[in-house]
Amino acid sequence: MIKLKIIDGTNLVYGRLSAHVAKELLRGEEIVIVNAKDVAVTGSEEFVLKKFRERMDIGSVRKGPYYPRTSNQILRRSIGDMLPKKKTTGKDALSRCLVFSSVPKEYAGRDMETVETAKNSKVSGFVTLGKVSERLGGKY
Repeated sequence: MIKLKIIDGTNLVYGRLSAHVAKELLRGEEIVIVNAKDVAVTGSEEFVLKKFRERMDIGSVRKGPYYPRTSNQILRRSIGDMLPKKKTTGKDALSRCLVFSSVPKEYAGRDMETVETAKNSKVSGFVTLGKVSERLGGKY
């Protein structure tokens, strides 16, 4: 039986969390990530914002590629980029992943896990996805 995993994204590193979740999805797990706005992106604020803005400036409005502005969609896209999206296994895996920027009512009282390998140990030198999406113009 496949168990639903609820992961609290508070103070977890962006790339490590994405890689861990992508591996779990390929194994057949169903994963819900809450508090995506509190996921940490390591690096100075100027550097991180510059990288995200460069990604958004690629392409055109009509043809894409389209990069998300909200924290939950930014995290979901990074997880999807680590999956084989052209194969049915990757598409099915991404469909088993839900990402929320805060804790929705249906998951409020349930037990939440954390990813030990993705914990952020830095005191400074990181930006949260909520702040990145705010600077990119994301609206909630």
